[in-house]
Amino acid sequence: MVEAVIFTDFDGTVTWDDSNDYLTDHFGFGKEKRLEAFDGVLDGSKTFRHAFWEMLESVHKPLPECIEILEQHIELDPGFKETFEWAEQNNVPIIVVSSGMRPIIKQLLGKLVGKEAVEKIQIISNEVEIAENQDWKIIYKDDSSFGHDKSKSLEQQKQKFESQLKPGQQRPTYFYCGDGVSDLSAAKECDLLFAKKGKDLVRYCRKENVPYHEFETFKDILASMKQVLAGEKTVKELMQNDQ
Repeated sequence: MVEAVIFTDFDGTVTWDDSNDYLTDHFGFGKEKRLEAFDGVLDGSKTFRHAFWEMLESVHKPLPECIEILEQHIELDPGFKETFEWAEQNNVPIIVVSSGMRPIIKQLLGKLVGKEAVEKIQIISNEVEIAENQDWKIIYKDDSSFGHDKSKSLEQQKQKFESQLKPGQQRPTYFYCGDGVSDLSAAKECDLLFAKKGKDLVRYCRKENVPYHEFETFKDILASMKQVLAGEKTVKELMQNDQ
């Protein structure tokens, strides 16, 4: 029986920095324009799907070169590997729910966590299409305004876990970890939302009065999850700390 499930964003959450932001800031239209685009998503004047498409379209490098650059510059959150090992030991699935692209996620996971992580962590994300001339473009997972509506992916996964329950068994506790505008659709879908300190997801939660627990690294997330699963604190108590 699965007692808990960890759903997590990838870029800027599992990794210390966002790989797509890095490419845009250094090889695309730059940080200032990217921040303007994300402000538009937060105030409702622009969809994430459109903002993200503009970002990636501004990057004119072959995908293999992009991945090589990211491998050199993107670091792992300092608490994620410990969380991954704890999850393995305690039968807690980790599912990456990302608005990023599968080839980049798989490559970075393999380098930063180890090849075994690629096999043991489920990835739900967008894909990439590469043309004969090596131009590439993102292939969105769905037709939503996000490109990948994470709330739908979470609902599908929760249904899968709950369909396996036997009479009398309780459903798992669902955790979600995120940092940015791509996580807005997932913010209300789990029992405990972890939102990264100082990032756009916190701004959104405060604006929309969405309960959350602020974290700095996965070390904070792991400690809080252990408290909940041990019965030392309730989800409500942890979220009240930030409201």
